[in-house]
Amino acid sequence: MTKLKRQLCFLFFCCIFLSGCSRATTQEPETSASQMPEAVSFSDDLDNNVTIANPQKTAVLSGSLADAWLLAGGSVYATTEDTWSISNISLDPDTISLGSLSSPNLEAMISNDIDFVILSANIPYHIKLKEQLKAADIPTAYFDVETFDDYARMMKIFTDITGRSDLYDENVLTLRTAIEEQISRSDGSHPSVLFLRAYSKGVKAKDSSSMTGTMLHDLGCINIADSDSVFSENLSLEAIIAASPDYIFVTTMGNSEAAAQKSLDKLLISNPAWSSLDAVQQGNYYVLPKELFQNKPNKRWPESYRFLADILYGGE
Repeated sequence: MTKLKRQLCFLFFCCIFLSGCSRATTQEPETSASQMPEAVSFSDDLDNNVTIANPQKTAVLSGSLADAWLLAGGSVYATTEDTWSISNISLDPDTISLGSLSSPNLEAMISNDIDFVILSANIPYHIKLKEQLKAADIPTAYFDVETFDDYARMMKIFTDITGRSDLYDENVLTLRTAIEEQISRSDGSHPSVLFLRAYSKGVKAKDSSSMTGTMLHDLGCINIADSDSVFSENLSLEAIIAASPDYIFVTTMGNSEAAAQKSLDKLLISNPAWSSLDAVQQGNYYVLPKELFQNKPNKRWPESYRFLADILYGGE
């Protein structure tokens, strides 16, 4: 009888053990499923409808966009070579280079099984890639960031994808408060400004719809290019002298700052009449730092506003 009891007890504990294993097996997928990020649907800046869920191999085709994606808690699997030149970005050593910003390598994206691509809505080759990436069944999202509001909208999408709403608070809402503090420094004097972009092959005046132009407008400036098309159509020193702006701001564009500066010198600064401008005589001509006014500032938006406010209204 004792032997029979031992056998029954053994069978009883075996049943309990197998039952527990069965429950653990059936519960494990439920736990994993509950941790999976939900799919996010949105319209990008080219009005494309996009749905994306938990991308594992994201390619970001611009340094500024890569910086924003990282700030949102994303990981950069592949990016364009300009990203490595941005000092505050730390990339994994295994990050794949996709070549130049203006013509990233499509074949490298396909061969490396990229599952999400973030692109600029302002670069022609990026737009050209849309149909090719679609044919390869790779989802894309295009963004056009010229203002802080553009950045905030993009970051909301990014943090929705990554599930990191805390980083939206940190890298958007906190920045907005700091920007508003700088805007409040405007003293009502409404200084007139000319904002120029210098390229290797020319110089263009930009109105208040540009990134730096928007910041100057927010700070209470009057941009002379807003009201006179002569500045956007056929920039000349004579027109600048006639408008006599209180401040002149310049950003150099492209890979060669020296080439852009040479173009600016040839068109404007080498002319003896340049030195007759009030803005030049009073020391109100400024070449703006690339990291704050050519690259998208991202987390440094308040710093960009403060840089301009210090010039316009005196340092704090």
